[in-house]
Parts: sequence; C-alpha cells; structure tokens
Amino acid sequence: MKIAVLEPLNVSRETLDREAAQLPDDVTISYADHRPADDDELVAWAAGAEVLVIANLPLRRAVLERLPEVRCISVAFVGVDHVDLDYCTEHGIVVSNCPGYSQEAVAELVFGLALALYRDIPVADDRVREGGTAAGLSGREISGKTFGIIGAGAIGRRVAQIARALGATVVAWNRTPRTVEGIEFLPLDEVLQRADILSVHVASTPQTHHLIGAEQLALLKPSAILINTARGPVVDSAALAEALTTGTLAGAGLDVFDTEPPLDQSEPLLTAPHTVLTPHLGFATHEALETRAHLVFENIAAYVAGAPVHTVC
Repeated sequence: MKIAVLEPLNVSRETLDREAAQLPDDVTISYADHRPADDDELVAWAAGAEVLVIANLPLRRAVLERLPEVRCISVAFVGVDHVDLDYCTEHGIVVSNCPGYSQEAVAELVFGLALALYRDIPVADDRVREGGTAAGLSGREISGKTFGIIGAGAIGRRVAQIARALGATVVAWNRTPRTVEGIEFLPLDEVLQRADILSVHVASTPQTHHLIGAEQLALLKPSAILINTARGPVVDSAALAEALTTGTLAGAGLDVFDTEPPLDQSEPLLTAPHTVLTPHLGFATHEALETRAHLVFENIAAYVAGAPVHTVC
C-alpha cells in the first residue's frame, strides 16, 4: 500500500516515524516537503497511492478523477469543506478528519484576538516603538461582558468555559438543541443583540454560508467586536468591512477569510479599521500539531484494519 502525504504536517520527522509505526510494515509513505504548486504536481505526487493525507489542500473532483486508486483520504483538519465529499461518496472513498485536535489552540487564539482588540495591543506596540506613551489608550475588560458564541461544538464550549472563568456571561446559538451548564441558549438574533463579544464556531456548509451577513451584523451593538476563528465564508466579509468602516461595529479579530492567505490586496478587510488579522494559524501550536499527526495515522491504521474511524463520508 502506498500512502502519499501531500503537504507538510509541520511536525518533526521523528514524530512522523513514531506515528507511522502503528501501520503494517509493507506500507510505503512519501512525504511532501512543500505544497504542490498546481494540480499536475499534486497528481504526480499522488499517483498510485491508495491513501492520501492532506491538511487544507483542496481535493476537488477534477483532481480526484485523475487518481482512481485512492480509497482513503486522511484529512489533518477538522473542517473538510475543501474535499469533494460528493465525489468521495459516489466512489466509495473513505474520508476521515481529526476532530478536537486544535480545541485548546483555537480557543486560546479567540481570547488573544479579543484582548488584542479590547486593549489595543497592536496600537500600543506601535506606540512604544515610536517613542510614545499610553496617552489615550483606554481599553475594556472581558469581565462583566456578554460573550456570544455561534456554534457550541467542542471549541465553542471550551471558549465558553474560558469566557466564564474571565467573568463573562455566556449566551449561545447552536443549529441543533443543546444543554450545557453555564451557557444560556437563545435564538440567533437574540445572541447577536446581547453580545459584547461574538465568537464564531460553526463549520462552513451551504447552510452556514454568510450566516453572519449585513442583516445580522446590524443587530450587534456598535460597541461589539466579532471574532472568527472558524471558516471565512460563514461571515460576509464585504458586509463586515462595511460595518467596521462605518463604525457600526467596534472591531473584528479574524483568523479565517473567504480564501486561504496570502490574500489578494483588494480584500476589503485588509484596509478596514479596528481589525486584528492572523493568517489561519489558530490550529498551529506545537501541542495541537503533535496530536493531529497522531490522529492522521490513527485514521489510516483504522482504515487498513477495516474499521475506519472519525469518518465524514
């Protein structure tokens, strides 16, 4: 069996070898040291492989049609919206993801972004480097605020725990009914109206595309800030940039966008005021990446044993 790891997993080779040891001795594994430059290079690297490993590298129908031997895709990510699941279902390809590996990493970034906005940390950093003082830099505290969560999955619930520990009241909306201690579940519009900080934690699906659009942004307080560490298309970026520019929203901390960074310089969020932007690194901590590597190979080992786990199709 041939396994092709089509993009770096950002852990040491020692870690990869240790995790691969759970596989049978007769497998061969090729490791890419960079992402393929185009579809032709991707197909060349994956040729003959039964198992593919990707992180957020797109695997669309046009590519998969050129790889008829693929029977399993182990996605080193939680989200799988970059894989053509319809094609995989039609052709009996097992797709597994890595649930929960970045729960702590993403949750902590939420508060990094929120605090950067609330305490004007980027501005303060510039002020010190330019020889300035703290004059005029009066921030806000999370304690006593209402923290709104959109999507109460594992990450959303962890964010709620941290928010409560910091003294915030937590309200949330979830697509399916949930009961979680310490969280008041409300209709989406009510969460938006009450939130001082709104944090997005839903997957990107046709149902959640622009879930937070111009109409929803208008329900937020002018003093509110929005944090998105989930998926870019869940929030209408043009409407968000407009709200920030006109001052109907106080700020936004964003780790995800409509496309993966690098962003086109025409992206309106790059010039919108009161933003803190990071290049989709919420998952990228040493601890999370080690856990992810373990899950990637655990998924493959389960597939080889005929009992796939963490399957999405």
